[in-house]
Amino acid sequence: MGSIAKELKDTTVQPLQRADELEDLIDAVKSLIIPYVRSADEAASVKTTGQVSKDAQGRSQNTLVDVQKPAELIGKLKLSLPEGEGKGKTGLLATIQDVLKYSVNTWDQGFLDKLYASWRGIRAFTVHVYQVSPVLTLIEKTTARQLANLFGFTGPRAGGVSCQGGSASNLTSIAIARNALYPECKRSGNAAKRFVLFTSAHGHYSVEKAAVTCGMGADAVVPVPVDAATGCMDPLALRAAILRVLDDEDGEGRTPLYVNATAGTTVLGSFDDFRALSAVCREFGVWLHIDGSWGGPCVFSAAQRHKLAGSELADSITVNPHKMMNVPVTCSFLLTNDLSVFHRANTLPAGYLFHGAGDDGEVYDLADLTLQCGRRADSLKLALAWIYYGAAGFEKMIDHAFAMAARLAGAIDVADDFKLVSANPPPCLQVCFYYAPGGRLAESKEENTRRTREMVGLLIARGFMVDYAPGPQGSFFRVVVNCQTLEGTVEGLVKALGEVGKEVVKA
Repeated sequence: MGSIAKELKDTTVQPLQRADELEDLIDAVKSLIIPYVRSADEAASVKTTGQVSKDAQGRSQNTLVDVQKPAELIGKLKLSLPEGEGKGKTGLLATIQDVLKYSVNTWDQGFLDKLYASWRGIRAFTVHVYQVSPVLTLIEKTTARQLANLFGFTGPRAGGVSCQGGSASNLTSIAIARNALYPECKRSGNAAKRFVLFTSAHGHYSVEKAAVTCGMGADAVVPVPVDAATGCMDPLALRAAILRVLDDEDGEGRTPLYVNATAGTTVLGSFDDFRALSAVCREFGVWLHIDGSWGGPCVFSAAQRHKLAGSELADSITVNPHKMMNVPVTCSFLLTNDLSVFHRANTLPAGYLFHGAGDDGEVYDLADLTLQCGRRADSLKLALAWIYYGAAGFEKMIDHAFAMAARLAGAIDVADDFKLVSANPPPCLQVCFYYAPGGRLAESKEENTRRTREMVGLLIARGFMVDYAPGPQGSFFRVVVNCQTLEGTVEGLVKALGEVGKEVVKA
């Protein structure tokens, strides 16, 4: 702990150089991308011949694509996501160079394959089917597999797919659960079943949104009570809720389908007991999903990963590297121990698009595993960040963020004018509290809410933006620290809170 404390202390006094680092990386990446696009421009005049251009030695120069089978390309890429220290700028640029070298150059005039073309500007890489996105397909499969392994998914088909955010990942997991457990629904829909989804009373609203999208309706979602002290879903309450559905006293014919557990709830940051919830799900043959959109990256930290104990028992897990890991938005994965389940659940015949599995039996047309077809190559964001920082770098970021959350919670806990709602230290990176002058809350919820809202507004003028959430005694502050939060920032926030509090509540 001594070395970690020293490292965090040093971070607060050394000047930040993020802008310089970013400028250097952008210039370096630009030097790779511009020649890539220019090569397609220069090859355009040759297209009229029906041939590719030749270099000085008479070798073909196909700017559209360097065709490789998956096994061959895997050998040439040698993609490595560091388990220890990252490879920094050198490794990042080498990987981008390989991505460009072996990707289909959609800027090329010869790209006449799919229902899109390059844009006259900056364009995100796209994952579609293997033929038009070979490198990005392998990067997604490799990255998802290595990420899944961290959660204890180590089967021969372990891995996952990227989705457009945590809500999309959760939606996809519900569709997969339905089609995997009740495959007839792929043809007949939900008409023969009245599915029920169970989620923590503190769970994310995306479960209800997904239920609406899947034609089950918001009423299909049953909120399960949480433990008052920890905010975790109560396994006994879950079992009782499932039994009530199965008893079917009203003759509604409802079918328990899916349990949404949470790793890091949105407000309090609570982690459910996955082993206990898994036992209930196995008893009734219900799909167990873990929404780790927020807390899932704790798996990178030796000090925090115990909170994810039992994650290997889940049927699927959502994790968003764009949150705790500082990977660019959006970057979300849906992980599993057996991707063949995803394939059976989502595949539909489309001979004009999908052309079968690879020689090794692997599914390389990733659009056949997801609800989408063409998708942004969000997995590349995690892969490049992983190469740059390494797993050890992610761990340092996460541990630093937890140290800052603990520091803030501790400062609030000992302050005379605040009442901590979170545990100390908090389970995740949110610190929740009330303003309570002299240690006393207002008697009415409305007054506590007024104080909180007005103070939040006043903090913006002081350069701090925080949020608030409803609570049993009115709305309370919800401050979310991150991997870049410094000690000085925490100290300044506490000072600012005390000062604006005196403006809102006159002595």
